[in-house]
Amino acid sequence: MQIKRKNIFKQYKWLKEKNKFFIISADYDGLICAAFLHHHLNWKLSGYYDYNSIWLSNNALKNKKDLIWVDLNILPSSGKSIGSQIVSLNNNPIGLKTSCNPNIINNIDLDKFNMKFPFSTLLFLMWLHRINYSKQDIGKLLILHSDNSWMKIQKYTNNIDTWINTLNDFNWDYIKKNINTIDYEMKVDQFLYPKLIHIGAVSGFSKLTSKYLKIKSRECKFNPDWDSDIILKLFNLFAENLNWTPPQLPEVIKRIEGKKYTKNINDINKIGLDNFFRSHKVFSYAITSPKTLKYTIFNKFSNAKS
Repeated sequence: MQIKRKNIFKQYKWLKEKNKFFIISADYDGLICAAFLHHHLNWKLSGYYDYNSIWLSNNALKNKKDLIWVDLNILPSSGKSIGSQIVSLNNNPIGLKTSCNPNIINNIDLDKFNMKFPFSTLLFLMWLHRINYSKQDIGKLLILHSDNSWMKIQKYTNNIDTWINTLNDFNWDYIKKNINTIDYEMKVDQFLYPKLIHIGAVSGFSKLTSKYLKIKSRECKFNPDWDSDIILKLFNLFAENLNWTPPQLPEVIKRIEGKKYTKNINDINKIGLDNFFRSHKVFSYAITSPKTLKYTIFNKFSNAKS
């Protein structure tokens, strides 16, 4: 099955509209998506979400029914989101009808966990908007650092090839070029990671390990309350190397504290996903493994803390 851009834009018209207000995940992946969307569509960064707290600007509060949640999956039926995680057990929850997700589009659910979308939300956006990148430079390192896409290209070759055929008409050959080499790993280890560490844009390690040098993947999660310097430095790094005009940082005026939980999939199957979400008033969630679902519950925006 090949996914057609025109069908996506027909169903999710807001994905090609300009000047939208949006919330991002509070991590590297969200920030690089923000730089892309602001530069190409003039979207307005309006807040952050880290699955525990939501940080909201005045624009977010004034446009809360029209916000787009990027690199996220949220359940309220009025919400629009674009993400790339597995979100279905055997059918999609009602609230995800406004969520653009390549796994949903390609009918990938929990039973096909090993066939899930292997790239980042950024690469999905680049494919969707036909923004090719063919340079073999730090810009490519930055793009493929999102969601550790380069390590997934090394590790999950069959699934990568399947999705490349599914999302055709894109310069995947350039994206994949030289990734499966010691030379590329050395560039990451000796140039990219030290640069990110220097600006404070590494908060820890994630799960994957590289093929040759056994490099542990790095991640960057930030707290908008005190990490604005890191956010600005990353936006400047994207601007210098990708020529993506950085968005203006949102002035956060409200913060909502949520509660995050982990649940065994088997327990949820007993009552059904929709019933579980309705009874627990789930705001967002992700299926992080074949056995585990993580979800967050929030009060309404009106109960937010200043």
